[in-house]
Amino acid sequence: MAGVIVVGAGPGIGAAVARRFVREGMSAGLIARSEATVKAVAAELGNADVLPVTADVTDEPGLRAALDQVVEAYGVPEVVVYNAALIQPDRIGDLTAQQHLDALAVNVVGAITTAAHLAPAMAERGRGTFLITGGMPASKPEYASLSLGKAGVRTVVSLIDQQYGAAGLHAASITVSGGVAPGTGWDPDEIAGHYWRLHTQIPADWMHEVVI
Repeated sequence: MAGVIVVGAGPGIGAAVARRFVREGMSAGLIARSEATVKAVAAELGNADVLPVTADVTDEPGLRAALDQVVEAYGVPEVVVYNAALIQPDRIGDLTAQQHLDALAVNVVGAITTAAHLAPAMAERGRGTFLITGGMPASKPEYASLSLGKAGVRTVVSLIDQQYGAAGLHAASITVSGGVAPGTGWDPDEIAGHYWRLHTQIPADWMHEVVI
């Protein structure tokens, strides 16, 4: 079975999603900014067919090169998961304009770069799933930059759907409304199940957002 690419393959949701899709028989391309992080997630997956790659989502050439490396190894992915985010407490007035742009680069622009690089080939093939980890179902003044970023995620999903949905590309966001931790209402393995369910939906049942 063709594979999943997880951009932002950290120890929480990213690792859980990779575990779930590998369990279903997929290869996994893992991309993270830290080499130690991405190699740790890969090691956790044992003997699965996994390729760990290091890239910063704010570095467009670097991110595109990492995506190409995974495609070269496994082909055009069946599923792309964009899970990168800059999570920090801040209020309006706390950040400089540049700091807001830096947050936007991680929370939104990296997802756009990933979609621009992979969605055309997925749509040309006639099937695929593009999933983005969302959050902040309602804006919170103590998380201004993240609220803006997660609102942007919903728009990115809508734009991907409008541009590529008719060609068979299912775009959706998984809006996580609380702190991710094992054994809680936001257990990463339970959350990963929603990613798999979205991927396996038939077009007539496509959902474009799941709020957890």
